[in-house]
Amino acid sequence: MTVQQPIFDPVKFKDTTRKQWDSAAEAWNRLGPLLTRWLGPATELMLDMTDIGKGSRVLDVAAGAGEETLTAARRVGPTGYVLATDISPGILDFAASNAKLAGHANVDTVVADGEMLDAISAQPFDAVISRVGLIYFPDQNRALGGRRDHLKPGGKVGAIVYSTADKNPFFSIPVGIIRRRSALPAPLPGQPGPFSLGDPAVLAKRLTDAGFHDVRIEKVNAPVRLQSALECLQFEQESFGALHQMLAGLSPSEQDDAWAEIETALGQFEHDGQFEGPCEMLVAGATR
Repeated sequence: MTVQQPIFDPVKFKDTTRKQWDSAAEAWNRLGPLLTRWLGPATELMLDMTDIGKGSRVLDVAAGAGEETLTAARRVGPTGYVLATDISPGILDFAASNAKLAGHANVDTVVADGEMLDAISAQPFDAVISRVGLIYFPDQNRALGGRRDHLKPGGKVGAIVYSTADKNPFFSIPVGIIRRRSALPAPLPGQPGPFSLGDPAVLAKRLTDAGFHDVRIEKVNAPVRLQSALECLQFEQESFGALHQMLAGLSPSEQDDAWAEIETALGQFEHDGQFEGPCEMLVAGATR
């Protein structure tokens, strides 16, 4: 059966994205320690690749609940500055609260669409970073161009994205099951999605097309380590609102069946009482 490709509406997509992250905000904040274990090494590599250190001015785009923001704030110290932005006011409230609790007076937050950064500080930054954010922008070229505009000459841009679907079955398996059960087509090339920049050549071209040079991309093994497939299922149910959106056309019982199939499929990554879901990230850095 041929699945009809729906017309992509970037305005509707952004509105849905904002609502999804508002809904998942509490979970992303609560799961901060998991994010540190899972994405910490890739984050540290990105901060290294963008030369973030004492006194740096950093713009964090799609900052979420601020786990990455606080990592950058610790690096730049009291003489540096970090501005965290996100399209979701709900999740960004957690970033602001977490920065205050950690005593980082050098962190500010601004609700902003990552493709339209004109309203933020006019003073240029040493680095602009984003973790698992660029993949969800409808116009990735515009998003990168805006980041370039906010960099000092010689400043660095950094991004962390998922690599290809086959290297990330902890997430691609659930997405594939839901697409099949909901009869949803895969995104077309160029449309936003978790694996839209998974090919290093595509990611490199996005950066060079936006005017960056000295592009460097490294692969980082980032397995999702939990107690069980059920815990991974619960993590994805709480944290990835897009999965619920994809299931919206199914009845409650059909949705339950889909989740049950996902848990069974994820069970292949359980060994010796532990769950280790394969995940590979691409970490990119480039210079203005």
